Amino acid sequence: MATKPGERKLQILQTVAEMLEQPKSEKITTAALAARLDISEAALYRHFASKAQMFEGLIEFIEQTIFGLVTKITVDESSGMKQVEAVLALLLGFAQKNRGMTRVLIGDALVNEDERLQLRINQFLDRIETTLKQSLRIAASQSELDSNIDISAYANLLVCHVVGRWQQFGKSGFTREPMAQWAQQWSILSRKTA
Repeated sequence: MATKPGERKLQILQTVAEMLEQPKSEKITTAALAARLDISEAALYRHFASKAQMFEGLIEFIEQTIFGLVTKITVDESSGMKQVEAVLALLLGFAQKNRGMTRVLIGDALVNEDERLQLRINQFLDRIETTLKQSLRIAASQSELDSNIDISAYANLLVCHVVGRWQQFGKSGFTREPMAQWAQQWSILSRKTA
């Protein structure tokens, strides 16, 4: 059965993500991917010039999904602290629902791949941190935060929390869910002290 243009490409990316969901996942090879899809390796290369391009496709999906939702949060929510809380919950929830993508976000899947992939994840995290800084500035202007708080340090702490939760999830074989104890942790992370 013939597939529409782009369908095979999407199917390849979905299969890569599924393969990454295995807790004890082996390194993904084009041979293993082709076998799983029941196509030849040459057929893979008709859609992606390299395995790095496949991972770039996954990273692009992550970026579009997350930043599309982050934009909606910042437009719909006027409270700076509620923006921060919603963005953090989004990041943790996305990882919990997308285990394979979590392995990309924490870099496990990118080991021994092109270093530009990890640089792109680093840029993604920098953009998240910048978004959090903007929301924290709004929160400070709304007196939701102590005006003496170091916004940059606070935003970095919040990103470190998210990345740490992603790491625990990935390294535990997906048993320590990122959203576990979220309400209690947010209560601690959102205190107004300087």
